[in-house]
Amino acid sequence: MKILMVNKFLYPKGGSETYIFKLGTYLQSKGHKVEYFGMQDERNIVGNRWNRYTENMDFHRSSLKKLVYPFKIIYSFQARKAIRPILEGFKPDIIHLNNFNFQITPSIIDEIDRHRRNANRQVKIVYTPHDYQLVCPNHLLRIPHSNTLCFKCGGSSFIHCAKNRCIHNSIVRSLIGSCEGYFYKWKKTYRTIDSIICPSSFIKLQLECNTDLRGDMIVLHNFFDIAMDFPVCAKNDYVLYFGRYSEEKGIATLAEACRRLPDIPFVFAGSGPMENEIAGISNIKNIGFKTGTELIRLINKARFSVYPSEWYENCPFSVMESISLGTPVIGADIGGIPELIDEGKNGIQFESGNVNDLTQKIRLLWDDAELCKRYEEQCYNTSFDTIADYGDKLLQVYCSLGVQ
Repeated sequence: MKILMVNKFLYPKGGSETYIFKLGTYLQSKGHKVEYFGMQDERNIVGNRWNRYTENMDFHRSSLKKLVYPFKIIYSFQARKAIRPILEGFKPDIIHLNNFNFQITPSIIDEIDRHRRNANRQVKIVYTPHDYQLVCPNHLLRIPHSNTLCFKCGGSSFIHCAKNRCIHNSIVRSLIGSCEGYFYKWKKTYRTIDSIICPSSFIKLQLECNTDLRGDMIVLHNFFDIAMDFPVCAKNDYVLYFGRYSEEKGIATLAEACRRLPDIPFVFAGSGPMENEIAGISNIKNIGFKTGTELIRLINKARFSVYPSEWYENCPFSVMESISLGTPVIGADIGGIPELIDEGKNGIQFESGNVNDLTQKIRLLWDDAELCKRYEEQCYNTSFDTIADYGDKLLQVYCSLGVQ
């Protein structure tokens, strides 16, 4: 089977990149051929034999090119042209879309559809949504500058993005987002997607609002693999937060809970724009961004971890990492997080954004060593799909589409 993986970034950046790299490697290990298409970047670690990519667009740097960005964000003829020789030369059986809006644009779906009609052969489009872009132009189901959760666009009423300045608090950028949503609704582009692999039941429920998404929707929680054998460590006396220091991650709420619990030591491992918010809180030790073995040991040694998100997380790897490493999680009851935490067994849920509830749950688990130990034991009995499990299930989906 020949699979073309499509993602805007082809270097390690976030969860969607981890997903395509590990999945691509596994599919190749099973004898399938995999190529990649995305933006040109010197940091890319995967690519394609034709060395064809779409141009790199960085929306955070000022340049004259930004004058034409609004048009390229909505529809990129350059991306269509770039993917064409790969489709014609590789002749993929499956095009597996991941993050593609704005930098690549859904214009490539038109090119894929043109190719499969001209080739007169089975070419199927599979999509794994890593955010809510196809129902919410700013992809978060959230108005960032007002810290407000939002379902107003609902896959059809995209004008609310412009009204609320949902993209970078900019009326221009938000209007472009609204136009992009309406444009592809008018074109019915997404109706050509054959199957959608939803990482959580929550995101499936949201995507069902977009009536153009007619492909079969299947829920497959993300896989989790620890790429090394690790010894089970004795627990140390600290509560761990690891991840980005940003508003939507609930950092302000967690910081206030830390202030209210001065006798409990917290370790923060990460980085982000709210780093100053945690500076000066005496019981927080900020050790910065960590990866690999160092991060695994930090997680494994923590009494428990906290995941206080205040946006609709999809299927966060961080929660799975913590539980898989024997560390219970206190997690916000939002998005796909509750699907990963078995309440009262391997963790506890609290009301997202409710600092009183979070403070009480941290106190409860910290003061009850016996309860924490029981949760720890249940963590080790919790199993998430490995890449092999997940990859085999995905291959079944591919085959169910008539591809061999």
